[in-house]
Amino acid sequence: MSDVVERRVGGLTVRIDRLLCVGFGDCIDDAPEAFELDEDGVAAFRDGADAAEPERLVRACDACPVDALTVLDEDGRQLAP
Repeated sequence: MSDVVERRVGGLTVRIDRLLCVGFGDCIDDAPEAFELDEDGVAAFRDGADAAEPERLVRACDACPVDALTVLDEDGRQLAP
């Protein structure tokens, strides 16, 4: 698996930096439909992530205390963190 995992959700691009993630799980608290911790204790996309509401994704990524999650809009502007 790559150190950075990226997924398009609606018009947003969501990135997980697996090297920065320390598994606090704040993203799961805000968007449990989108994120889970994998077997390494690192944030990963759930199968249902594509159905997550964009506002919840931005809030969940913004909640990461180590900025391991990034959200970009359709124009490539960073929305979170």
